Amino acid sequence: MFDFLFRLFSNDMGMDLGTATVLVYVQGQGIVLCEPSVVAVDKDTQEILAIGLEAKRMLGKTPSNIVAVRPLRNGVIANFDITEKMIRYFIQKVHNKKALLHPRIVIGVPSGITEVERRAVKESATQAGAREVYLIEEPMAAAIGAGINIEQPKGNMIVDIGGGTTEVGILSLGGMVVSKSIDIAGDELDQAIIQYFRRRYNLFIGENTAEEIKIRIGSVYPLEEELSMEVKGRDQVTGLPKTITVTSEEIRSALMEPVSAIIGVIKNALEETPAEISADLVETGITLAGGGALLRGIDKLISKETGLPVRIADDPITCVVRGTGKYLEEIDKIKNKKKFF
Repeated sequence: MFDFLFRLFSNDMGMDLGTATVLVYVQGQGIVLCEPSVVAVDKDTQEILAIGLEAKRMLGKTPSNIVAVRPLRNGVIANFDITEKMIRYFIQKVHNKKALLHPRIVIGVPSGITEVERRAVKESATQAGAREVYLIEEPMAAAIGAGINIEQPKGNMIVDIGGGTTEVGILSLGGMVVSKSIDIAGDELDQAIIQYFRRRYNLFIGENTAEEIKIRIGSVYPLEEELSMEVKGRDQVTGLPKTITVTSEEIRSALMEPVSAIIGVIKNALEETPAEISADLVETGITLAGGGALLRGIDKLISKETGLPVRIADDPITCVVRGTGKYLEEIDKIKNKKKFF
């Protein structure tokens, strides 16, 4: 009876609790929230001043007493208290600030996290107001969200390139045959760009600028028409503002080290794949999900390095949260099964 009343007055949620972005799926409504996982905190009082989009705008621009932080690092909780407050804020925002609602929540987590880290995610969501918390590994959620039929007796491979981690999963018959996780993804690509500008131009740029460069002209495979853009930063010799023009070829060279590491973990997963499933992958290929899938030429480079067909999922950024949403819709049927966990 009480469970029925909870369902009546609260909307169950699927959540992609990412290092860079939090996305929320609400049952019956679809994806209702997509905001940066950034929190602005007053260092003196520990008061939270802003969460999400408003906090991200503060990155690199705050006075000395305000710090804009990411409470999740490499897909796991780095600051429990701030993560709890961030989840609570997003729950209430989705429910129009109604404080008494206690939804069930399905959260996507990296496949490589420890049992302690899994408990931390569950406890954080519970403290934030969730009545029940279920975890689903991100490669599985991404595959479901990408429209892969994971129940069939045929091997499929998903590569989810997120903000803090790259998740590789090889799936068959509703389970994970091989899974790999590496702490190199979108954030490391941004850092590679920052370091390139320091070495090549003695120019300091911020995280937001590096991300903008990656989106606007970043590539990992030669383009038919190379791109360029103006970049503003601070000259580390004179300390004065400075503007330079860079090309997509330069950014491509800057990105190759972290991208090579991502390709390396994909190859490691393929090396551990059983022969029959390897044969399936020649046909089914590799599906790319996550924001990193939008990096120009990433599909062509991975196909060249592995010899397998590669496709980018429809709307790859939302694959994980859509997968948690589909799982949420079936949760009563599979609640007592071990699949997807």
